[in-house]
Amino acid sequence: TLKSCRLLWAGHVEGIGDGRRALKLLAGKPDWKRLRGRPKIRWEGNIIWDLKEVDYEEDWKTLAQERVTWRAYVLVAMNPRVP
Repeated sequence: TLKSCRLLWAGHVEGIGDGRRALKLLAGKPDWKRLRGRPKIRWEGNIIWDLKEVDYEEDWKTLAQERVTWRAYVLVAMNPRVP
């Protein structure tokens, strides 16, 4: 699914370290001003939203550093619980 692919990519980008372009793109903020209206959702906002759906409310960057735990959350996102 799109959610699990996004989480896999975010974990990979967080693991490669600072100074790389991919990390700058992930957390980047545009230099220009947006028009009035609802702000657009950024990649990092989507990642936070995806992790809230699998009951994780803390900082995603520290979770991504713990590879085994991160992978467990990605697997939960791949196979959502059916009520």
